[in-house]
Amino acid sequence: MGRVSDAKVRLMDAVVDLIWKWSYGSTTIDQICEAAGVRKGSFYYFFDSKADVAVAALDQEWQKHLPELDAMFSATVPPLERLTRYCEYGYQMQKAMKEKCGHVLGCALYSLGSEICTQEDGLQRKIQEILTRKRKYLESAIRDAHAAGLIDAPDAVAKAHLLFTYYQGLAMEARIQNSLEPLKDAARGMFELLKLKEPAAVTA
Repeated sequence: MGRVSDAKVRLMDAVVDLIWKWSYGSTTIDQICEAAGVRKGSFYYFFDSKADVAVAALDQEWQKHLPELDAMFSATVPPLERLTRYCEYGYQMQKAMKEKCGHVLGCALYSLGSEICTQEDGLQRKIQEILTRKRKYLESAIRDAHAAGLIDAPDAVAKAHLLFTYYQGLAMEARIQNSLEPLKDAARGMFELLKLKEPAAVTA
């Protein structure tokens, strides 16, 4: 069964890599086990199905990124700068993945969610849960920017949904084109959607 201490983690790491690079439908349990260096019998010791390991893997990935998001959206960071940092963070992540595997992969959650939206209810719920939690970071920045008089956005929830959808559309376009170009001016596009009262306040 390999090293029990890390076999489960290796399976979760493997499924994220395979699904993100290829697709959920084309990824098999045999491929997951091979990539993780874990025997198939051991897979079923930890997980009941491919959907089961995918849910656990998404949770693991979310926990990995939480400290970075918390720092990025700290109340000590000016609200509009938080959005700039968010866009730069996404750009650098996509750049690193392209250097690693030769492709811009876009958002794993959106790619996976659009693929399995009519199936795998448990996995779909997990994706929705994480996306909702990610949007709340944008909500906090928008709410603080509105309170500071930088923008007019009394409905932070609606505005965050708009910005999040816009950004994810760029990420999907980047994946389709296999190019980082759509993401280069993501922050500028966000600020245009927010209709800043004072453009100079973007990095204030």
